[in-house]
Amino acid sequence: MSSGEEDNDDMWQECEDEGNEMDTPATTCLFCNEMASCADEIWRHCDKMHGFNLAGIKEKHDLDCISFIKMVNYIRSKTVSSTSIVNLAEGSNAPWEGDEFMMPVIPDDPLLLYDIESLEENTTGASAAAACTPNNDDTVSLSTQAYQELLHRLQETEQKASLMEQQLSRALEDLGTTKSVAQKILMSSSDGSLDKLPLQKMSEDEDQAYFDSYGHYGIHEEMLKDKVRTESYRDFMYDNKHIFTDKVVLDVGCGTGILSMFAAKAGAKQVIGVDQSDIIHQAIDIVRENGLSNVITLVKGRLEDIDLPVDKVDVIISEWMGYFLLFESMLDTVLYARDKYLVPGGIVYPDLCTLSLAALADQESHSSRIAFWEDVYGFKMSCMKTCVLEECSVEYAKAECVMSSAAMIKCIDVSSVNIKDLEFSSEFKLEALRDDICTSIIAYFDIIFEKNCTKTVMFSTGPGSEKTHWKQTVFPLRKPIALKKGTCLHGKVSCSRNAKDTRSLVVTFNIDGERIKYFVN
Repeated sequence: MSSGEEDNDDMWQECEDEGNEMDTPATTCLFCNEMASCADEIWRHCDKMHGFNLAGIKEKHDLDCISFIKMVNYIRSKTVSSTSIVNLAEGSNAPWEGDEFMMPVIPDDPLLLYDIESLEENTTGASAAAACTPNNDDTVSLSTQAYQELLHRLQETEQKASLMEQQLSRALEDLGTTKSVAQKILMSSSDGSLDKLPLQKMSEDEDQAYFDSYGHYGIHEEMLKDKVRTESYRDFMYDNKHIFTDKVVLDVGCGTGILSMFAAKAGAKQVIGVDQSDIIHQAIDIVRENGLSNVITLVKGRLEDIDLPVDKVDVIISEWMGYFLLFESMLDTVLYARDKYLVPGGIVYPDLCTLSLAALADQESHSSRIAFWEDVYGFKMSCMKTCVLEECSVEYAKAECVMSSAAMIKCIDVSSVNIKDLEFSSEFKLEALRDDICTSIIAYFDIIFEKNCTKTVMFSTGPGSEKTHWKQTVFPLRKPIALKKGTCLHGKVSCSRNAKDTRSLVVTFNIDGERIKYFVN
């Protein structure tokens, strides 16, 4: 990141901080009408006036962020006394376990945004300080327990320092390697290497792992059994034969050759299928078995590295879409083929694609991902929560858990888009359709075959549509956000290539004053 970008980020953060300070509403006590300017003051008041110590309650009932939200809403909705909460037996079923207590009682309740996880660190420091007794001779006496606790913390600090030294050493080595690579690139700029597209910069050997993943029949069986995907391509070609009749067609990433055979049956005079994975050997047998060898020619190799048996093609077809639409960067190869081989006026299909976001309220799924690390075979692994919640997952989101309208963040016209356009930033606004707690943001895409078609064909990978093998990409929020019906969740999303792996993505969200980076790989 350049210094200018860092300055902009700092300015953005300062503005957010100032805005948060101005907009923070007054906080009301759980047990009386006392009000304060922040949550910390309320918790101190609860401890002093009502005997309700949040740190003790957290430890007693093993509260995580979800159960904490439920507890606050339970107390507010039932107007119970502090004594009844304090006297609850440890290990008993808490009365706030029901999902109905995820609903905020007070709109924009500041207590719901309190970071319950931060209590553990603060409490440890406070307990150790309380165990220290100053003497008149400026020495401090420690109890055996306090001494052991401080010794343990000192050892942990030394271990962390040692680990950070190792990480710094590796970072310096990586920096040296990066400098060396940068120098080589600059020295070779005279031969035009700086103008190469990202995938062209990778050697065939470096990119082979990607193609090897498509060499096994299993992944092709999964794609072929995806009826939404396969039948949409088939219907587009069979219902728009005028596009293919007597035309030369290029199938980029042909796999088993299914799209090539659809094109041949739709009237193409010649079809050329290209694939670098070993599945192409089976594809040759499949084409021969179906009597289409006189129309279909299959070529093994990376499209960027080979020469086709023709100079130009009339139509390009490809099933290039990945998770979050752009994962695996196969669209790069399609655009390379478009610019090098497509005749003027030729068309690439599918020709239109959109990428959209929606808010998801799935407390059960979100809680289970966090709660697992609280007790792993009798051991706490709370530090793993951050790692878990900053990784996206690919899964089927429940349609009934979608709690907002959708927001389109990217529209791609494959006929005109450039490689650079595939890295982007977009602001979004998700309007809540009901009162609920947003636990994740999901992404899905829609595919459209439209240009010059007498019958438009399209399909969606959204949670309300028929399931596809792409599923949806789920980005869990570190802190769930309470939304009232009609209110909007505003944010900004950025998508860029992973510098360490050209075919994977880095997706960054700025939501509610928090920046979270996810890796799609």
